Amino acid sequence: MWREKAKLGVAVRFRIYSFGCRASQADGAALETALRAGGGQAVNDHPDLVVVNTCTVTALADGDARKLIRRIHREHPGAQIVVTGCYAQRAPQELLALPGVSLVVGNSDRGRLPDLLLSGAPFHGEVYVSDVFQAREFGPVMAVEAIGERSRPNLKIQDGCNNRCSFCVIPQVRGRSRSAPAWDVVERVRELSTRYAEIVLTGINLGRWGREPGSAMRLADLLRLLLAETDVQRLRLSSVEPMDWSDDLLRLMADSPRIARHVHAPLQSGSDPVLRRMRRRYRSRHYVERILRAREWMPDAAIGADVMAGFPGETEEEFQATVELVEQLPFTYLHVFPYSERPGTPAAEMPQLPVELRRERGRILEAIGARKNLAFRESLQGSSLSVVTLDELGHALSSNYVRVELASPRPARQILDIVAGEVTARGVREATPFAILTSPSGSPAIC
Repeated sequence: MWREKAKLGVAVRFRIYSFGCRASQADGAALETALRAGGGQAVNDHPDLVVVNTCTVTALADGDARKLIRRIHREHPGAQIVVTGCYAQRAPQELLALPGVSLVVGNSDRGRLPDLLLSGAPFHGEVYVSDVFQAREFGPVMAVEAIGERSRPNLKIQDGCNNRCSFCVIPQVRGRSRSAPAWDVVERVRELSTRYAEIVLTGINLGRWGREPGSAMRLADLLRLLLAETDVQRLRLSSVEPMDWSDDLLRLMADSPRIARHVHAPLQSGSDPVLRRMRRRYRSRHYVERILRAREWMPDAAIGADVMAGFPGETEEEFQATVELVEQLPFTYLHVFPYSERPGTPAAEMPQLPVELRRERGRILEAIGARKNLAFRESLQGSSLSVVTLDELGHALSSNYVRVELASPRPARQILDIVAGEVTARGVREATPFAILTSPSGSPAIC
């Protein structure tokens, strides 16, 4: 048993599975770092201890976590299973009832996990379950790193959310918005930039970084500080809420070649009545103004959105408003999600649409997103792209979020300029030198 090993000072063999967003991945990576520092040994096979770091944003995410836990118990019957993360915060008793689960710790007590797992001390009643309704003191945020694609680390600099969208449980399971201290972020970026060419800044509600009472800094100010105080070659922002894409932030992105040309702004719906029922803090006209401003100042930028299909009560007219807005705007990709009920949210008490109707509307939006993405990639042919190499197999990612197949492999973690050639199934291929001609204007063209 892993607890006996811990008591004897023998290295505990552990494995961590993380579900969900970049912030969740960062949480899992921080836990792994702490367990390693405490003498634990990360393994892929024959673990003594398995930690499942869960997501609960949809019913599908909950189901995936339960399936994994059951599989772990079948394949490693001697391993102890510990569950943490957002699902653990929301519904600990559901998880505790699963075979093989010996410990459930929600986000509010996640900081205790390394000591609990490595001390070998018994838990209260052999299990410790966070009280999701009373354990409301979520700890401060430190800038923590989750490796992404082995070449682009995700650095979580913010956690929690003060919004109260009617469909979302995140404020319940992550707490109020908290920001990592600016100089803590600077030190982490400074260290990471010695090993990586691109760093992705992420959070649960990233645009709210620095918005705590008494703080005069905003996200754009933090970016300026990072550009001035570190040698990072490229910073990329993950999802930022529409109204946090301020003119100041967009202008800074447009003016700095060290910030990726990539704007992701969740839309959710193009219908104002639906946005009101969702309790979103903007209306369609506000969203359109922000997106068009981003396109005006960054004509080659990636512009993406999250869109929800089949929100409770969504009429055909309201859905068509979303379709028309999506068609109108210069999106380069979409993340489409059929609505999923979350227990305890106001939306779960509203009249629900049939699941198949939600899925059908989702498929319509996905088709529009795929068409727009293809058109964007086709428009890049013959243009110069700044890319970061992801591995030594010839895979790269452009500043404006396009997958690139390099003509020849280069070392990973480098930023280089290439010319976009033919479109592939998922991205573009680098044009080989013999395929590049010079147009009368002097710009490259594809032969």
